Amino acid sequence: MPAYSLTTKNGISHITFTRPEVSNAMGQEFWSSFGDTIRKLNEAGETRVLVVSAEGKNFCAGMELSAFSAGIAKTDTPEEREAFSHMVRYLQDTLSSVEKARFPVIAAVQGACIGAGLDFIAACDLVVASEDAYFRIEEINIGMMADVGSLQRLPKLIPERVVRELAYLGSTLNAKDSKDLGLINDVCTDKDAALNRAMEMADIISKKAPIAIAGSKRSITYARDHSTEDALEWATVAQAGYWKPSDIMQAVQARMTKTDPNFEDPAPINTSFLKPSK
Repeated sequence: MPAYSLTTKNGISHITFTRPEVSNAMGQEFWSSFGDTIRKLNEAGETRVLVVSAEGKNFCAGMELSAFSAGIAKTDTPEEREAFSHMVRYLQDTLSSVEKARFPVIAAVQGACIGAGLDFIAACDLVVASEDAYFRIEEINIGMMADVGSLQRLPKLIPERVVRELAYLGSTLNAKDSKDLGLINDVCTDKDAALNRAMEMADIISKKAPIAIAGSKRSITYARDHSTEDALEWATVAQAGYWKPSDIMQAVQARMTKTDPNFEDPAPINTSFLKPSK
């Protein structure tokens, strides 16, 4: 069975993890294709917002270690360990594609969201969860350090001491505590309600000016990793590029007439020059 499905309608793309029989563990097919899928959506310019959900009881049980057992075991020599570091970087880049996309990514979570699943939602812009959702840095429970994003992104989302507790003890955060700490945005009664809420948020975002959304996402991410002074200077320069008077006028007119604005889609990103000619 494929690792996930993808649909796009009215500017809203929807990826669904489709391996409920293994709690949507991320296997070879996921890691070999997901980053490229996000980058292609980003390049096409037809996606204004992406929702990610999952079939079954659990959102994601993390990385499917059995799929990588051969590569993980070959770390006896310096050369093998150097190659292993590149594999880790590839896994990191796969999830970082979510953070680097110019559109917001919303996760709708139910049940287990552990290991690489937690790495994944830490890279998302917004997270909605069902009441039965729970979150855990699972790697420490199987004898390894988390290395695909949780230890790097969580301290910027929730208090550092909470991250240390999760990382050292392998303890679990429930949905209520996760919302109170700021890890997730909303808690809903069940899986269907969480997905409905995520789609409601996506519908609102899809009606905003795409270039303003893209600029806001980049500005927030830049500010997170830099000083306030540096971030303000970046915004001064960036605003000149993102400033679009026609979108502003359309938004104002739509508000006055109580209608939905009709903004242009983002421009496609042309990468054809990178491909060798036949």
